[in-house]
Amino acid sequence: MTIDYKNISVCCDGLEILKEVNFKAQKGEFIFLTGKVGSGKTSFLRSLFGMYSVTGERAYVLGYDMQSIKQKKLPELRRRLGIIFQDFQLLPDRTVYANLEFVLKATGWKKADISTRIAEVLSQVELSDKAEEYPHELSGGEQQRVAIARAILNTPELIIADEPTGNLDLETSKSILNILYRLSKSGATVVMSTHNVNLIPLVEARVFNFTDKTMTETGISVSDETKEDVIEYDNITEESI
Repeated sequence: MTIDYKNISVCCDGLEILKEVNFKAQKGEFIFLTGKVGSGKTSFLRSLFGMYSVTGERAYVLGYDMQSIKQKKLPELRRRLGIIFQDFQLLPDRTVYANLEFVLKATGWKKADISTRIAEVLSQVELSDKAEEYPHELSGGEQQRVAIARAILNTPELIIADEPTGNLDLETSKSILNILYRLSKSGATVVMSTHNVNLIPLVEARVFNFTDKTMTETGISVSDETKEDVIEYDNITEESI
């Protein structure tokens, strides 16, 4: 089980933001989180990497007990995650290559392996020709693809995507969704918050809605008529991430 929450409250600075959270996610699942601004989607995602506290019956992420995890153990957990933000959070004074190199050096990669891994992830997000460009030279969609490349450098088991298409047009959003869905088909669990309801029918995914400090599963959303127009993943393998 990648995530296992039972009767959990999510809190920040002693304030309860979500209550009675029941949520399970298996390897390779794609899950959408929907709801109005301020409904708790981001707070839930932050609880998954220990930024917000949780209390209740049971709360595990990748086997870590999130109710008792020590601060010194959080970096160990986070190295197994890929976190993608709406605002990209790229280093503006470094090239695409240098942004990715910084992460690999920080996580202990050998110098001989770094260029190979960067080439692999840039190919995955279709940015092989952008390695020497700076963030300001890229479109919003390209910057988000760099952010995805950064998030998957260490082959995460869980990808947390907080409104990754929030500032993008629909067609660019579809391309970002395509990449994330391929990653789930390769074995990563993907949990993605979104306001863009047009994306939800395009892939097979579980959907949770946030309202009144609670989250409720609303079912599986997929349109067989449209998903193959957007998602083509037959050639993706676990070795490709």
